Amino acid sequence: MTVSSSATTSRRATTKTILFAALAVALLVSIVLSGSTGQLGIPPLEVLGSLLHRVGIDWLPLPSHPMGDQTLWTVRFPRVAIAALIGAGLAVAGLLMQAIFGNPLAEPGVIGISSGAAVGAGLAIVFGVTVFGEWTTAVFAFAAGLGATLLVYAMSRAEGRTEVVTLVLTGIAVNAIAGAGIALLTFLGDTQSREQIVFWQLGSLAGSRWSQVAIIAPVIAVGLLSAYFAARKLDLLSLGERNARHLGVNVEVLRISMIFVVALLTGAAVAFAGIISFVGLVIPHLMRMILGPAHLPLVTASALGGALLLTLADLAARTVVPNADMPIGMLTALVGGPFFFWLLRRTRKRSGGWG
Repeated sequence: MTVSSSATTSRRATTKTILFAALAVALLVSIVLSGSTGQLGIPPLEVLGSLLHRVGIDWLPLPSHPMGDQTLWTVRFPRVAIAALIGAGLAVAGLLMQAIFGNPLAEPGVIGISSGAAVGAGLAIVFGVTVFGEWTTAVFAFAAGLGATLLVYAMSRAEGRTEVVTLVLTGIAVNAIAGAGIALLTFLGDTQSREQIVFWQLGSLAGSRWSQVAIIAPVIAVGLLSAYFAARKLDLLSLGERNARHLGVNVEVLRISMIFVVALLTGAAVAFAGIISFVGLVIPHLMRMILGPAHLPLVTASALGGALLLTLADLAARTVVPNADMPIGMLTALVGGPFFFWLLRRTRKRSGGWG
């Protein structure tokens, strides 16, 4: 038994190492490809050379085109950085929601948190609120996303557990109410405000700037660090609330604190990119299927996987239609929608029906 247990542990460690390395390499390749692709084509080696040059390594050639380096660092790299950060944040937010709600269907977009955050951003846009300076839109998005999260949490609890059907139905209701709120704000706003609200609904990374990276990077970092610190307690919570309490976990404090983290991650993403659904549903499940239920490696794998998925989705958004920038939220929904249907059927079958 000891030999078998040791072999299993060794196999899991090997799988984890291979997965982390594969995701990191794939993310680097996607970053180079994103920098290389556009109206101004830049060879991948020159893109990598420009990246290495910024850290003092001059092994590879710099972009030969006079505007190549400026294009990379002014237009493409900020956009890639935002995509990676938001992808990581949304994936970890989905992982945390599935952990604290205790079911596989929880995701910021599915249960209305993203659309709630978009309403908060829309309020700041339409009414020209600037009380928090450049942080105003992000703060309003965070507050509205937090409110939606707390509403879903309160409505889906019954007799000390979270009901999956109530969770999904509450999400539908929240999405409907948020949709009505966004429609009202679109009606009340001027032409510029309407265009910005449409941006929130479709999701886009166009116009990303380093100043936005400087704002969102520490927010995502705080969220990821909070997830790492809570990983062991989330493992205990997966054993059941009663067992977790016996092992010293304050379940309600853990849930509320993780709800704040989810709202922080989702609000930051929505504030700068609009509604991007299903990243937090697809990635944690794929990583869990490979690594198992332990949350510490899942946080790292989900962050890398989310960053990779959104970087590739943004690359597709810029290249699928020539001379056009497709909404990135539409692409993630095309991937995540069928995955959600499959997961819903799988969950229903495992639980023997919802009745």
